[in-house]
Amino acid sequence: MNDQLTEEERELAAMVREFADTVVAPQSYEADRTHTLSMDVVAAMGDLGLFGLPFPEEYGGQGGDYMALGIAIEALGRVDQSIAITLEAGVSLGAMPVFRFGTDEQRQELLPDLLAGRALAGFGLTEPEAGSDAGATRTTARLDGDEWVIDGSKQFITNSGTPITRFVTVTAVTGQTDGRKEISTIIVPNGTPGFTVEAPYDKVGWNASDTHPLTFDGVRVPAANLVGQRGSGFRNFLSILDEGRIAIAALSTGAAEGCLEAAVDYAKSRTIFGSALSTRQNAQFTLARMRARVHTARLAWHHAARLRDAGRPFAEQAAIAKLVAGEAAMDNARDATQIFGGNGFMNEFPVARHYRDSKILEIGEGTTEMQLLVIARALGLAG
Repeated sequence: MNDQLTEEERELAAMVREFADTVVAPQSYEADRTHTLSMDVVAAMGDLGLFGLPFPEEYGGQGGDYMALGIAIEALGRVDQSIAITLEAGVSLGAMPVFRFGTDEQRQELLPDLLAGRALAGFGLTEPEAGSDAGATRTTARLDGDEWVIDGSKQFITNSGTPITRFVTVTAVTGQTDGRKEISTIIVPNGTPGFTVEAPYDKVGWNASDTHPLTFDGVRVPAANLVGQRGSGFRNFLSILDEGRIAIAALSTGAAEGCLEAAVDYAKSRTIFGSALSTRQNAQFTLARMRARVHTARLAWHHAARLRDAGRPFAEQAAIAKLVAGEAAMDNARDATQIFGGNGFMNEFPVARHYRDSKILEIGEGTTEMQLLVIARALGLAG
């Protein structure tokens, strides 16, 4: 990896890796067991400037880029996917819509606390009937004087119910244009009457990540809470998802690498029939395939991130990166669990957590099938 990074990027990778090993990893098992997101860890990430990596200094950011963000997310995903997704969602889904599409007033008011890790925000897109088909959005927002009145529900919303969650940005149908739904994005502050953050989910994995369904019942917010132009929500969230897929690919690569490292160490220390498991050719081939997946996944997300940061088209490469890296994480989690044998089924071992956590990497921010569709369309295939 280091051969592809600048000196500054190598220093960032080393810093976050050390933080992951010394601060994040020791609390991961208990956080997963108790389904608790450590606000101390979130604050520590804020102190390191991780939430501000790809943002300008004028808003309290670090003046970096998406490559820097991916490096940090990968290093965290190696030891704790829940913490990595907290950072990814806090940046890509929480702060980025405000930075990319918000007004100067919204940026000045909201970004400093988000970029410092003093506040978190969620992005309310998915609904019971609208996931990959976001055009099926049923949540509505109508103007009543100088207020939006919002009704509907959202599900699977990350960072929506933490003690420091400031707001969620929700997609809602605000009218129709040429017979098609007009979808806009609107900021809804936590604590607004009629806005309910429901009980957290009982999930298979990412147990220390904060995830809730949301309900909006006659929620009133100022008309000025519109993010971007009215009717631009569909186009805007697609661009946000393209960027987010790079970050998820980075997280997936970190998870795949964490599984590889754990499996190599275990295979070297595990004695079977008088010799180390690592001397068995079958185990060697398994570990070699795991290494190849990590390498390929990292190349894919690096390429997509470099394109994005250079201002070049990257949607297809982001889809490829998420496809390749998500499958690498799941395949490596399965193979690492097999290397560990019975111990791999015990939650005290990190590979067990990776096995539970990694499946969502083939689903969240666009399923594997959606990535294949994006790639197919880039090939000029109709459908």
